Amino acid sequence: MSVEADYYELLEVTRGADDATIKSSYRKLAMRWHPDKNPGDPEAEARFKAISEAYDCLKDPQKRAAYDRFGHEAFKQGMSGGGGPGAGAGFSDLGDIFETIFGSAFGGGGGRQQQRRGADLRYDMEVTLDEAFHGKQAEIEIEVAAKCEPCDGSGAEPGTGTRRCNLCGGHGQVRAQQGFFMVERTCPTCHGRGEVIEKPCRSCRGEGRVDIPQKLEVNIPPGVDTGTRIRLAGKGEAGPFGSPPGDLYIFIHVKRHAVFERDGTTLVTRVPIAFTTAALGGEIEIPGLDGEKIGIDIPAGIQSGKQLRKRGAGMPVLQGRGRGDLVVEILVETPTKLTARQKELLRELQETETGEETPQSKGFFDRIKEAFGG
Repeated sequence: MSVEADYYELLEVTRGADDATIKSSYRKLAMRWHPDKNPGDPEAEARFKAISEAYDCLKDPQKRAAYDRFGHEAFKQGMSGGGGPGAGAGFSDLGDIFETIFGSAFGGGGGRQQQRRGADLRYDMEVTLDEAFHGKQAEIEIEVAAKCEPCDGSGAEPGTGTRRCNLCGGHGQVRAQQGFFMVERTCPTCHGRGEVIEKPCRSCRGEGRVDIPQKLEVNIPPGVDTGTRIRLAGKGEAGPFGSPPGDLYIFIHVKRHAVFERDGTTLVTRVPIAFTTAALGGEIEIPGLDGEKIGIDIPAGIQSGKQLRKRGAGMPVLQGRGRGDLVVEILVETPTKLTARQKELLRELQETETGEETPQSKGFFDRIKEAFGG
């Protein structure tokens, strides 16, 4: 099999395939062509190495971007000995690019590469407004690259070890001529470790980590809002070859509520009231998220659309004290079906809109209230 074969064709995916599709296809192909399942078959062994090289490139966003743009040449320029993305010009991150160009003249060379911690992971969690109000203990299940137990993250088959890299002499860096300059870059054989594995672990294929499902407890504090980020230190992806793990970040998304809208710590709701209550004033009660009734005083003559504020009846302050406010927007309901008695009283109201009390109008509003149930 040619080493110049297209990586996407090797993994049997399209160029626009997402990370999950690439990973899934790689796993299936790796299981199919693994040397343990094809003993004595050199073609299977060569194909397994080729698809592993392809996956090593395409799973890394920066390597994949370089490959998409320049193809295999992205990992050959300025190199002696060529090789795939694993043996490339050290473009695993911006620091490697800087080091490749400037080398030890800027403090980049002369020693083994520092351990690279595992990747940070993201988990999106949806909670209700009630859960955001009270807080909750939640359990999540994720599949994450964790330290391989059989080899304890070393990547070496139990009972075996590592040896010093012959190419870099254990320094993790090699020198290469680029024009008039001699620069240092990460060793393409040991990838900066200074040592190579004699016999890769069968469980993790030498990576020192395997994907396993994990159940984690997450504490959701009261007052969280959409966009709140909760960090679980050390619960991200395990680092390569026993390096420290990354972190897991829980991103909160709060569902829409049937009654309340939210603006920070302020809750907003709309409450319909009878037009008699709007005219005469009174008190209404609405249920709060804490399960308690909230009393709202309605001033006489209030108009539809008027907003009333109840201090301290809103959402809890995240990791703080107190609560925000509750804003109640009043919607005055006008009756559509009137009895003869109600029509009579409304006509009488129309005749007494001068505001002057007469013997005929005395006690009129009490009668209005009684007739309309206000």
